[in-house]
Amino acid sequence: MELSITHYNAIIIGAGASGLMCAIEAGKRHKNVLILDHANKAGQKILLSGGGQCNVTNLSLSENEFLSQNRHFPISALKRFSQHDTISLLQKHGITTCEREHGRLFCEKSAQDIVNMLLKECKESNVAIKKSCGSLKVEKRELFRVWSKNESYTCNSLVIATGGMSFQIKSGLGFGYNIARQFNINVVRIKAGLVPLTYGNDDSKIFSELSGIAIDAVASSKKQYFRENILFTHRGLSGPAILQVSSYWEQGDTIEIDLMPNIDLCDYLKQRKLKRPKASIISILAELAPKRLVEKICLNNLVVNKPINQFPDKEIIKIAGLFKNWSFKPNGTEGYRTAEVTVGGVDTNELSSKTMESKKVEGLYFIGEVVDVTGNLGGYNLQWAWSSGYCAGQFV
Repeated sequence: MELSITHYNAIIIGAGASGLMCAIEAGKRHKNVLILDHANKAGQKILLSGGGQCNVTNLSLSENEFLSQNRHFPISALKRFSQHDTISLLQKHGITTCEREHGRLFCEKSAQDIVNMLLKECKESNVAIKKSCGSLKVEKRELFRVWSKNESYTCNSLVIATGGMSFQIKSGLGFGYNIARQFNINVVRIKAGLVPLTYGNDDSKIFSELSGIAIDAVASSKKQYFRENILFTHRGLSGPAILQVSSYWEQGDTIEIDLMPNIDLCDYLKQRKLKRPKASIISILAELAPKRLVEKICLNNLVVNKPINQFPDKEIIKIAGLFKNWSFKPNGTEGYRTAEVTVGGVDTNELSSKTMESKKVEGLYFIGEVVDVTGNLGGYNLQWAWSSGYCAGQFV
């Protein structure tokens, strides 16, 4: 029996930050809008972000905070819906924020406030939302047609806002990329981003015992460097600096870590050699970093714990290098299971930076994380969701 078909001006697949924002903006333009989502709740990833407080945006936006094959692509959207527009929207709904390090703005209360705000805006814009849709099928003739379980819909504009591979339930994995490929739209290679890095077997034997130790450090890869805490875990390294650099890291690369970024360690050790010649090398280094960490790095590099005056200056220079330029070669990442974002995605060369519409397929839009635009840690990815969703919402 032929299914009944309901027609909409726009159908948005994905009830996350970008999809909800797009629907709100289209609804404000009196478009008849339907959101379809495989999950049983809207805004699930929003609720998980920022430890439940949601890092809604960042006070400082720059193209340099985004990773893409075309790093200029996000500029247009970020200018048309900026961090200041995000803040104004929150203020409209009485949501207060608190600023943390590096300009990061978090909800003062709960991420649920953000979801409630978006759902209220959707209701005011007469947006329909259908959840737990299961597997979807899409085709295009004159109109787009979308099948969901026992229902079928047509639309003039179809918006893919399905997110990446991170935090996805099984039925939603890779859907947005598959739709792009279905319409012969290129997808830049994807990988887990903002994700902990794992030890190889040798490093695991040495450093897994340091689980729980956190230290201010600078981590760098491919000329990208980040200074924040790194955290030693049973499986590898985590913490903000490692999450940041993981988006740029590729299999086989070595990450350089400065474990004592505040100090010229070589000069410090030489001064201590003059002032405290009988003090052991480990006790002096432990003035600057956790002793267990110092011991492990010294042991791993065959540095004998003896009085500092027994080390000639050339050995002191080498010891300083062990801590200022610690080379860490990850075995891999923890994967999408713990990744905050997906790096890569729908090729920005295939999309209009003004509208987010496909250059090949009229009426087909891609927004949010499914696109090859990945922000650094600090509210940039959520701002990209707001901005790209807003822009598409002006044209669908």
